[in-house]
Amino acid sequence: MARELAPLAWVESPLQLIGAAEWAHAEGESIALAGRLTAQMPETADELLARGARFVDPQPYLGIPWGLLARHRHWLVGDGYSGQFRLAATVLRPRRVTFLDDGANSVAYADTLTGRRPYRRPGHDERGLTTRVGPLAHAHVVSRALAGDVDFFTAFDLGYERRDALAEIGVPVHRHDFAFTRETARPHLFRTSRVVLGSARPDDGLLERDVYLDWVAHEASIAPVTYLPHRRESGEQLADVAGTPDVFVERLDLPVELVLAGAVERLDVLTLASSTTTTLPLVLRGSAAVLRPREPGARHRRRAVR
Repeated sequence: MARELAPLAWVESPLQLIGAAEWAHAEGESIALAGRLTAQMPETADELLARGARFVDPQPYLGIPWGLLARHRHWLVGDGYSGQFRLAATVLRPRRVTFLDDGANSVAYADTLTGRRPYRRPGHDERGLTTRVGPLAHAHVVSRALAGDVDFFTAFDLGYERRDALAEIGVPVHRHDFAFTRETARPHLFRTSRVVLGSARPDDGLLERDVYLDWVAHEASIAPVTYLPHRRESGEQLADVAGTPDVFVERLDLPVELVLAGAVERLDVLTLASSTTTTLPLVLRGSAAVLRPREPGARHRRRAVR
């Protein structure tokens, strides 16, 4: 009988890619890699490989990598709500699925899997083929869960109640603390002792841009800041940020988890609400850097709702 191929990490964001490297490190197992060609993905893959990530035969892709998925029966995926995942899971019916982190949607998907919320991406109005294949993909994943072939590998604390609900349908939750990321960190010196993490919230319509720029300017008025752009941040917004006094933009084309793991000096890391408020406390464990979550002040909030 032919030997089963290694698991395949089918990932589309830098956080999912890091999660795949962490899984391979924790399991002591090499994995094949299909990385979607989106912002920061080639650079992140190259960096992780240079650090010794256990990736074999990494393949960039656009669309659905049907051939790779058909050959590998264990998939590591980040987005259980993805329309592409729904279609591929319905057609190819993987034998085993490991769900990696995809920001806070990981928590929502855990609730979907246990029947506590509908199979629909939070905050989205779904239609077309995505909705038609959704029930089929969901039914297959649940059937594999009941057979003991689905698990979560996450940095998020899903809580006792949610973990118990997952356990009832046969889904274990394995937490990680970015051990590989920290162990392989490369030292990085910043120009300033205060670092602002860029946000795509204005581009996503979740915060008015002038409110956001006001916040960045306010932080820079306290003391100069190094600004790390978000991978989905628009060029227009970044140009406005770069024109702000005492803001030094540093484009590294890597996720902040990889960059900040190498902090070698005391840093105040300033961020708006995002998955970084979960990931970075783990990444910065044992370092002199401190994460300081921020929200625009009362004056900004009033402007944002006008």
